[in-house]
Amino acid sequence: MRRPAITRLLYLCVLPLAACTTTTDDADRLAGISVVPPHQADSAWYRDAADRVAQFERGARARNVVLFLGDGMGMSTVTAARILAGQRAGGSGEEHVLSFERFPVTGLAKTYNTDAQTPDSAGTMSAIVTGVKTRIGMFGVDEVARRGRCASAAGRELLTLLDLAELAGRATGVVSTARLTHATPAATYARSVDRDWEDDSALSDEARDNGCRDLARQFVEHRLYLEERFGAGASDGIEVALGGGRLQFLPVAEGGRRGDGQNLIERWRSLNPRGSYVDNAAQLERARRAPLLGLFAPSHMQYQLERAAPGAPQPSLLAMTLKALEVLERHGDGYLLVVEAGRIDHAHHAGNAANALNETVELAATVAAVMRRVDTRETLVMVTADHSHVFTMAGYPRRGNPILGKVVPPWSDEPMRDMSGLPYTTLGYMNGRGFRDHGDEPNADTTYGEEPKTGRQDLSTVVTTRPGFHQEVLVPLNAETHGGEDVAVYAIGPGAGAAAGSYEQNLLFHVMLAATGWERDATARLAARGWSPPPP
Repeated sequence: MRRPAITRLLYLCVLPLAACTTTTDDADRLAGISVVPPHQADSAWYRDAADRVAQFERGARARNVVLFLGDGMGMSTVTAARILAGQRAGGSGEEHVLSFERFPVTGLAKTYNTDAQTPDSAGTMSAIVTGVKTRIGMFGVDEVARRGRCASAAGRELLTLLDLAELAGRATGVVSTARLTHATPAATYARSVDRDWEDDSALSDEARDNGCRDLARQFVEHRLYLEERFGAGASDGIEVALGGGRLQFLPVAEGGRRGDGQNLIERWRSLNPRGSYVDNAAQLERARRAPLLGLFAPSHMQYQLERAAPGAPQPSLLAMTLKALEVLERHGDGYLLVVEAGRIDHAHHAGNAANALNETVELAATVAAVMRRVDTRETLVMVTADHSHVFTMAGYPRRGNPILGKVVPPWSDEPMRDMSGLPYTTLGYMNGRGFRDHGDEPNADTTYGEEPKTGRQDLSTVVTTRPGFHQEVLVPLNAETHGGEDVAVYAIGPGAGAAAGSYEQNLLFHVMLAATGWERDATARLAARGWSPPPP
């Protein structure tokens, strides 16, 4: 049975009267309607999470939300990155605290997809931004749809938190070091039964026949999509989008991947004549106007070790995030900013702990900079991961032992050795491509140019602390895989208390929605413009 919209409105309006803009007359007028479609609101995933969040007492309303997503940032990654950052600061490392570890609320999110014990980024991020879990490899559609079958998505589309923020009249921004069309950032604005449909050349014949659109096109046409569903003026478009993935927006004739001949960067410009498009760090620094689109790399952005080099053309995660805040803060009614440190995940897939930890440290520094800028009395800040990796920290190293080094125990000054007499490292992977000694090479992806090399290696003369070292693995695979354990959630600001405990990952959507009231505001705003839901 569908929960009446009036119940959802009241649940979202458990705020002090001064903070709640929906009056009794408004509630009566809006009873029975909501912008959230029935199949989304009626899902058991949605209802159960909303009911749990509703049990928490609420104080001030969140005007803004900043959601940080460390892609693949499992607990072992957080722990190892904490130690690395502490050792770089001159300490032993173990006692160090990353910026987000100081947040007052910590929780554990269960990451599985509806059809997968160990998840992927598409299904997990979809849960975080829609309040509904779904299948592996899909986002923005519920689990009734089937992966790769375009026709199965009809009528199963979901509204995302970004959609609701736009419909409520808030400013929105997405920042990622991955392609903007990659699973995590794309899940904020798109709906797809296949995460790989990043440009039209990747669409199946069935998808083309049934009118499915690629993700780059969905990004460019996001405002049009919301206006088609909710009427002209329903959205003013995404204010800021910064990341990689330029080739998905360009036709083959211009060096891109699109087979339809469209230059979607020019299309974006035509739809946003007052906007700014940038493609390097210097241009980003000078940019002032919204909307702002930045595509800084043909595919994913470089790893931070490369981007930090003097004169590097690509901006840091910190620079992109602060620029996004600068633009969004000009919007007087509040904002949603989603920031993904996407290359943590890619470094782990490449079996390269040095880059994965370095990217995590960069994320922590970015969180720290944001915390110096926002007011947590009106801004909810959350830091989490979509999933973990098969990344381990073990072997009895003594306190202060270099986290990227070989295991040296408390009772000796010599590295520990296995039963065959070989030294081994503290950090390792269960599976993947295996050992590499690429020295000071900062690009973890160089591993894909060689055949996998698994099993034990003699590391006696190898400097394992250099960025080009790739840890040994047990199971040979083309790439290291995700892990299936819970991930940590760190929260501060209005409504953060609801993120405490252990829960399904889709609950995070409801924490943010309840803190802001964006569903209620979007419904009221659109109803005032003459919108009403289609008949069932």
